[in-house]
Parts: sequence; structure tokens; C-alpha cells
Amino acid sequence: MKVKKEDTTNRFEPVDKTDLEILKILQQNARATVKEIAQKVHLSTTPVHERIKRLEQSGVIKQYAALLDHTKVNRGLMVICYVSLKEHNRNAGSKFIKALNELPEVIECYNISGEYDFMLKVVEANMDSYYDFHVNKLSQIENMGNVQSVFVMGIIKQTHQVLW
Repeated sequence: MKVKKEDTTNRFEPVDKTDLEILKILQQNARATVKEIAQKVHLSTTPVHERIKRLEQSGVIKQYAALLDHTKVNRGLMVICYVSLKEHNRNAGSKFIKALNELPEVIECYNISGEYDFMLKVVEANMDSYYDFHVNKLSQIENMGNVQSVFVMGIIKQTHQVLW
């Protein structure tokens, strides 16, 4: 009888105190070298490198990204859109999500509870371009119900860090 070897490549292992320290450093500076991180967590580079790879493979670290100042790349208007769907079934929701994922103007989307089904974070150059997006793209998605737009007047706090 053949025994199948268990695949452990994506198995989640709980993070320990050292992993949390590494994650804090990477959230502050994703370009930090393994050597710099190793010095800060008081380990050699090999175990730090192995920990980072494990955190990536297990999905704790989802990706590395550059955070942009939207105003400096001609996306100075930020809008929070609350969206409700007409129909609430798996198929309708899946179609909406698929269509939404094809809109580059939508930089975040949350499935929420309450009066609305989704909360979107949309960035556009100005009010005219947002109007065009709203009328010609967002409102054209199948099963679209109600949309309420809230215009961001200023950003008080914006971070990607979840550990402190």
C-alpha cells in the first residue's frame, strides 16, 4: 500500500514573537534587507530569510507594494461608494464582484453589513472623471441597486500597518 506524502507547502503555522517583529519591520519598510532585519531581531540572516519565505508561502505576507500619493499621480479625488444590489444570491454577487474587479478606479472593496452590501474606495482625477465613471461604468454593472457617494475631504490617517 502506497502512503501519499502530505503537502505542507501552504500549511498555516502560527506566528511567534520573532515573526511578529519581522512583520512589523517589513510593514514599515518592505525594502529592508534580510541583513537589516536580522540585526534588528537578533538572528542570523539564514533563519530570518527562512521565516520570511514561510510567511510568504503561508499567505501571512500577501504581497509587497509601493504606496502612492494619489494626488501626485492625477488621482486627487477619493470617493467612498456604498452599493446595494437588487438581488442577493450567490450568482448575482459573484457577477458583481467579477465586474468590479475589472474597474481600476476601484482600489478597495469591502463586503459589509447593514443597509448597503459593499463599500468601495474609488480614486479619480476630478469630479468630471468620477461622474463619467459613475454613470458609464459603475451604474452599468448588472444587478446594480443603489449607490451613495461620499467625497473624501481630507485624509486624517491612512496606513497599511496592522501590527504596532
